[in-house]
Amino acid sequence: MQTQPMQALSPRHVKTEEALRLGVESGWYAIKVSGTFVSGPHVSEADCSRKIDEINPPVKKKR
Repeated sequence: MQTQPMQALSPRHVKTEEALRLGVESGWYAIKVSGTFVSGPHVSEADCSRKIDEINPPVKKKR
């Protein structure tokens, strides 16, 4: 079974003006490097970051 590498997700705030243009609610979104929205809107950057960790857990370093 081959596993695909997880895409790096980052939190991004979408303000009202941009949200209206995109047809989404304003708030924090987890986005891919390509700019694709993966999750959101979230009420805060911390909530968004928690969701990113659920979707794409941090890699645990081997000792």
